[in-house]
Amino acid sequence: MAVYMWRILGRHNIWDQYDIIDKHTQSGLELVEKYVKFVKERTEIEQNYAKQLRNLTKKYNPKRGCKEEQECRFSNHQSFLDILNEMNDYAGQRELIAENMMMNICIEITKYLQELKMERKTHLSEAKKAQQSLESTYKQLDSSKKRFEREWREADKAAQYAEKTDQDINATKADVEKAKQQANMRTRIAEECKNDYAAQLQKYNKEQSQFYFSDMPLIFNKLQDMDERRVRKLAQGYVLFSDTERHVMPIIGKCLEGVTKAGTNVNERNDSIALIEQYKSGFERPGDLDFEDYSQGINRASSDSSLGTLGTPKGPLELLGKNRSKPFWLFSKKSKLSPSPSSLTPLSTPPAPSPANGTPSPKFGRDPLSYCLKEINKTVKPRISSFRTLGRMPTVTEDFGHLPPEQRRKRLQQKLDDIGKELQKEVDQSEALEKMKDVYEKNAQMGDPASLSPQINQTAQNMERLRGELNKYESWLTEAGKRGDSMLRRDTLPEDALSYRSHSNNNGSTHEPYSPDGTHSEEGTPDPSQAIYAEFDDDFEEEEEELVAPIGQCTAMYNFPGASEGTITMQEGEVLSVVEEDKGDGWTRVRRANGNEGYIPTSYVSISLSQ
Repeated sequence: MAVYMWRILGRHNIWDQYDIIDKHTQSGLELVEKYVKFVKERTEIEQNYAKQLRNLTKKYNPKRGCKEEQECRFSNHQSFLDILNEMNDYAGQRELIAENMMMNICIEITKYLQELKMERKTHLSEAKKAQQSLESTYKQLDSSKKRFEREWREADKAAQYAEKTDQDINATKADVEKAKQQANMRTRIAEECKNDYAAQLQKYNKEQSQFYFSDMPLIFNKLQDMDERRVRKLAQGYVLFSDTERHVMPIIGKCLEGVTKAGTNVNERNDSIALIEQYKSGFERPGDLDFEDYSQGINRASSDSSLGTLGTPKGPLELLGKNRSKPFWLFSKKSKLSPSPSSLTPLSTPPAPSPANGTPSPKFGRDPLSYCLKEINKTVKPRISSFRTLGRMPTVTEDFGHLPPEQRRKRLQQKLDDIGKELQKEVDQSEALEKMKDVYEKNAQMGDPASLSPQINQTAQNMERLRGELNKYESWLTEAGKRGDSMLRRDTLPEDALSYRSHSNNNGSTHEPYSPDGTHSEEGTPDPSQAIYAEFDDDFEEEEEELVAPIGQCTAMYNFPGASEGTITMQEGEVLSVVEEDKGDGWTRVRRANGNEGYIPTSYVSISLSQ
């Protein structure tokens, strides 16, 4: 209906508004160009926004091997990484919006705009051509009209002259005849001009009617159709502007849901447990100091205080606990000791045994704290000798002996898997060569069997070499498994096996080692604990590689990450075999069906022991 009314108005009301229609269609095309430019600038904004988001996520993503990456085991750190990943995906969706807007709006409408410009140019050219034709006809009409007017005046003058000559008495008969002939000739020419003028007028009227009632309305209708199509296409572009973003809203919603989920996944309790499991040392808190009664005739020459002097050290952390003003860590760089306790398997706390002769009375120098630090070095440093992986600059060896036991087993197993794959390839190639050789022997036209001999020999040599390497790494893996079991058994030794005693006399303070059963060691060395740990190392090396039979089963009640060395990961509901009960240190040794063993917190599982 609207189109019909527009055409009716074009036929009757705006037939003379050609210039207005020309300007209106031109302004419509300019609006399309303006909208395309607007969308292009919007896509640039989206692209810059996405680029800045990607740079932002890249800036805050931890680099490999850095401290932040190691802290990702905590839920709040992992959730932050999840948020960064979701924001990176969100940036990708913004890039998709920009790309779709550029393809579906800018490029499509720009292409359609060029077509509209060409069509408008064609229609305007047709209108101009029709108008020029009408103007040409009008010029012919005006020329014939002026000629008719001129000739009629000349004919009228000739008639008046002939009449005047006829009435003149002095005029001869010949003059009268000549004047009448001239008048008749002029009248005939005037009649011809009149007829030509009438014909030109009729022609012009016909062309004018054709121009105003047929040609121009048709052109106006074409311009109207073109303008309506332009408006319809522009309206589609407006809709695409919102639909382009609406189509990616579900994915953007998922990204935002991922951010929300990352926030809800933060579990402060689990983070605290993970921190405890990673950094707990296993040592007991320092006990109360004994009262040293110097009033009983004890020599006070080497003591500066009568009360509050340090008693027999009961463990490294107890000695460190006395120095509140100056922090000193057990595994610091200054003492050149082992790495953080999280890299060691859980150890039971060694209690402080009492000497057979009662509580000794240590004789310190003028600096009790220095004495404590010396005792720490004597106690802790020998322990380093029992771990092969705690050297400052380990030498990389082919058998991965420079790695900790668990890491060494993993690397050896990985190496065995790689060698097994290479060996299988060589076996397959050998079988293929043998089959090809058999075919050549049966059909000489296929090829010479002798030509395959070098390849067969080379494959056999490769197989032999790989089998040798396989046996070598299997023996190292067996050795690594034996040592790993020894390390685990060492962690569950009785507490008094790692303890030490102090013995003092009037001449000075010395420390003598005690064996695990409480007897006095016969060797007296400046570093007695070295002999103790050396004795332990010898015992560990002589352990037989045997799988201990399970004594029951346990079911995991919670998830356990197993971040510390010697522990094993477990999932809630997982069933494991119990290899060794809790010895009072809060840890139970378990084994999976695939043979992997490790320690788990006893409070995390429900244990059912075999009868």
